[in-house]
Amino acid sequence: MRNEELREFLTTRRARITPARAGLPETGGARRVAGLRRAEVADLAGISAGYYRRLERGAVASVSTSVMTGVGRALQLDGAERDHLADLLRWPRGRAVVAHPAPAPTAVLPFVRRLLDATALPCCVLDDRLDLLAANDLAQALYHPLYAGPGAPENLARFVFLDRAARDFWSDWPVVADLVASLLRTGSGRDPLDADLVALVRDLRARSAEFRTRWAAHEVAGDASGTREIRHPVVGRLTLEVHALTVPDAPGQHVVIHAAAHGSASQRRLDELADWAEESRRTDRRDATSGKPADRAAGRVRPSRP
Repeated sequence: MRNEELREFLTTRRARITPARAGLPETGGARRVAGLRRAEVADLAGISAGYYRRLERGAVASVSTSVMTGVGRALQLDGAERDHLADLLRWPRGRAVVAHPAPAPTAVLPFVRRLLDATALPCCVLDDRLDLLAANDLAQALYHPLYAGPGAPENLARFVFLDRAARDFWSDWPVVADLVASLLRTGSGRDPLDADLVALVRDLRARSAEFRTRWAAHEVAGDASGTREIRHPVVGRLTLEVHALTVPDAPGQHVVIHAAAHGSASQRRLDELADWAEESRRTDRRDATSGKPADRAAGRVRPSRP
């Protein structure tokens, strides 16, 4: 139920704020709950304790902007968390949420496809379910393990939590796993009725203890930006900056761009990866011309350097 998600989100946010962090005086003695009490949050937010208790239970029909601002300030929410709270309060509460039929796959806009083809950097498009909707050749080479299987490309979250190869691919796998779970939680807040997303989360919770733990933490993320440490099977270790840009005319879609520091070893290896991807395309074209089945480079991975 939606009110349970709201309660758990606010409870986990309360639990991480100590009285000292909130600027409250220490009263001494053991506290029955971790973090702030509901009455303390209410006082910091400038609302009554009874109203906050009802809010946390999802028993408030509507919430004003000033109340949301006060609660966000009291719980020291960041921008992504404030947006998530607004999403949770926007959808119906107090009853079961029934998923709507999955919409038809959203097409990647022609302009975005031209952008992917024009950039010399690895560039792809993800949606709120972390489905890979499109990728240029260098991004496909970068995420080679996601494109190597018969069902390629894999959903990014399924790859991270259900494929052991993901732990070899990302040297900072726990950080990536945290981010992926947070992005799915954010997407679920935006549209809890997305049938495909509901099914994805249900499957991941059933099959991955690592995902269940992270899902229960109710962490959210604004976007996929950050730094990634990749152990690539072809060119070796890469440290890449990742920047995610929203597509205004395609809600839920994000263009994800990867870049290495200028002149770095990662940039040289990214250049090597571009050469490898081009040679793979030439080989595929020769195979297609000769009538041989396409190999898609899966059998042509050479050992990477350390």
